[in-house]
Formats: sequence, C-alpha cells, structure tokens
Amino acid sequence: MQTSGIQMTSGSLWKNLFFFSLPLMFSQVIEVLFNMSDVAVVGKFADYTALGAVGSTTILVTLFTGFMIGLGNGINVRVAHDLGSGNQRAIKASIHSAFVISFLTGVLLCLICNLFSRSFLVLLHTKQELLNQAVFYLKIYSLGFPGLAIYNCGNGILSARGETKRPLIYLTIAGILNVFLNLFFVIICHMAASGVALASMIAQYTSATLIVAHLLRRKDSCRLIPTFLRIESSSARSILILGIPAGIQNSIFAFANLFVQMGVNSFDAVMVSGNAAAANADTLIYNVMAAFYTGCASFVGQNWGAGNKSRILKSYLISLCYSFFIGLIFGGLLFFFGRPFLSLFATKASVISAGMQRVRIMGFSYCVSAFMDCTIAASRGIGKGSIPTVIVILGSCVFRVIWIYTIFAYFHTIPSLYLLYIFSWTITGCAEILYFIHSYHRVLKTV
Repeated sequence: MQTSGIQMTSGSLWKNLFFFSLPLMFSQVIEVLFNMSDVAVVGKFADYTALGAVGSTTILVTLFTGFMIGLGNGINVRVAHDLGSGNQRAIKASIHSAFVISFLTGVLLCLICNLFSRSFLVLLHTKQELLNQAVFYLKIYSLGFPGLAIYNCGNGILSARGETKRPLIYLTIAGILNVFLNLFFVIICHMAASGVALASMIAQYTSATLIVAHLLRRKDSCRLIPTFLRIESSSARSILILGIPAGIQNSIFAFANLFVQMGVNSFDAVMVSGNAAAANADTLIYNVMAAFYTGCASFVGQNWGAGNKSRILKSYLISLCYSFFIGLIFGGLLFFFGRPFLSLFATKASVISAGMQRVRIMGFSYCVSAFMDCTIAASRGIGKGSIPTVIVILGSCVFRVIWIYTIFAYFHTIPSLYLLYIFSWTITGCAEILYFIHSYHRVLKTV
C-alpha cells in the first residue's frame, strides 16, 4: 500500500484529489510551455514564416507525443492497481517493463518522424514557403522523443504513488532551461525554427535524466534497478492493454485534427500563423484540465485495486466537477482577454485578428470536453480501455472528418471549422458516460 504522497484510498476526496492534481496541473502547463515558448520566441524574434513553420508541425507533434503521454497514463493505472493491491512483485515487474516499453516506443516514433516528416507535412498541405523550416523543426524535435517517453513513464509511476510534486520540480527545471536555450539559439545563433527545436530536445532529455536519477535512488517498491530492466510478459500485457488504447485515444484526437489543420491550411499564411498562435490556448487549457483526468484515473485505479467500492464513483464525479469548472473559468478568461494572450506570440495585427476568430469559438467549448475525457479516465481506472477508444474514434475522429467534408466544405469559414469541437465532444461525452455507467455496475459485482 501507499506509504507516502497523497492518500488515495482514505481521507477527503475533494481535498486529496485537488492537492494531487495541483502539481500535475503545473506540470502540464510547463510541458505545454515547451512548445509555446518555441512559438513565442520565433513569433517575437524571427519572422512570421518561422512562426507558421513551427505552428504547422503542432498537430504532428501532438500526434506523436500524445501517444507517449497516453502510454504513460496506462502505466499510471497499472502501477496504481498494483499499489492498491499491495503486490510488491507485481509493482516491480510493472515498473521495469514499463521503462523498457517506453524507451522502445520513443525510439520507434523518433525513427518514423525522421523518415516521413516531409511526407506528413506535404499531406497536410503545408504552405511551400513554410515547408523546409517545418521539416527541419520536426526532425530535430523528434530526436527528443525517447527522453519524453522516459519522463512520462517516470511521471506515471510517481503519480500512481501519489507523488506529483517531484515531477513538477524536474519539469520546471527543464522548462526554464528550454526558455533560455530558445532565446540563445534564436537571438544569438539566429537558428529560428531549428533553434527552438534543439532547445526542446535538450529540455526533454533533462527532465528524463532527473526523474530516472530519482527513481534509481528510491528505497521503496518504486525503485528503478537497472539489472531488472526487462519485459515481463504479464505486466507488459496489462500495460499495453491499458496504454495502447490511451495512446491511440490521444493520437486519434491529433489524427482528426490533421484534417482540421488541412482546413486551416486552405486559408492564407496569415490565417495559418494566427491559428498557430491561438492553438497555444487550446493546448494550455486542455492540459490544465488533463491534470484532473490523471487524478481521476489514479484515484479510481488505486481504489479499484484496494477493493474500495464507495470511493470509485465519488473519485470520478469529483474529478469531473473540478475539470468542468477549470475549463469554464479558463475558457471565459481567454474569451475576454484573447488579444493580450495572442500578442505574446505574434506582433502583426492581422495575425492576432486571425487568431481571434478561433478564440471566439473555442473559449466557450473547453468545459464540454470534460464530460468525455474525465469519463474515459474513469473507465481506464477500472480497467476498461478498448471500448472507450472505439467510441472516441467514432465520435471525435470519424465525426470530425465528416464535418470537415460537409459543413466546413459548404461554408468554408473559420467558425464553421471550429464548431466541430463542441459538437463532437458532446456526442462522444454522452456515449462515454453511458458506457461507464454500464461498466461501473458490472465492476461492482467483482470488486
């Protein structure tokens, strides 16, 4: 059982979930700042084509990093189950299998990205004047994928233990380094897009090194022992059963958004650059909300492993409440203060005005996504990952593609493009809630 960190199987859920998720929230913000600082620095100290080049890769970066983050979420739930049951052998096997799987995944995605980055960007109809810089940025950025995968693995393990402050400290150190390196490479070395990619890569390996060093020094069941690094079949199977659907779920959003990016790319370069600036708000708010999704999966997972029936549903409902109001508050702030926010990433008035077209639609949409994502996290916490992923594919991928080729194709305006989010979140959220209610009642009979 858990001996340190936030208590998940006892105490006030309102209090414990909040203080568990708060450091995760800051961690999510800092992780987003890796890419946001890239956009801000090139937007301020390079020309708008560099901004557009970096922004054109955002969907692809999200596609690959989303899979690794999802895998880390699966690791988090698996370790939470083992910690809840108190099975020391299973904890050790899960942790060491998870590190091997994460590293291999990072290497594989790095190779795919380097081999096919130009092809991916051409398929997205990236503007010709942005293409070469975008390809170079993506290739360099992807070299940090193994480090990112290792950090998310370690973060998942510590979060399952109830320790979320330490990963925040490590990510803060890496984030500060990232900002200084961005400024150095762009202002001093005049490297533009390639410079901010190099800075992000270095920062990713810094955060990975720090979290691995900590796990090597631990004295409890979460200690990382290099000689034990191997794939143990039953643990690996459980990690992949939970992690692959979670990774696919994250990637599905990015895949669907590839079509959204294609729609954006059908406008001029100013609109593409404005969209790149506004997309930072989407990523920032969504990732702040995601802290409570991780909290939901961790609390539900540990209580499921401990056989604590009464706290499973309560953990889900409290997490949903927190994430909904975070989306509502931050979305409202963005709606009213969008221009000052966009001015952090762009100087041209036309680019800021273009970005505001997206902000006005998305500002009131974020809170709706909580019903979908928090419910998926709860389902994952009780060991159900495959069906929620299928629902996401249908509701947030297939539906969005159909929308783009029908509603957007007919109107061909920015509002007609971005309204697809709130509609897809609503449809998918309703389906996910129905599935969770069904699965929850079935699980109650086995816990």
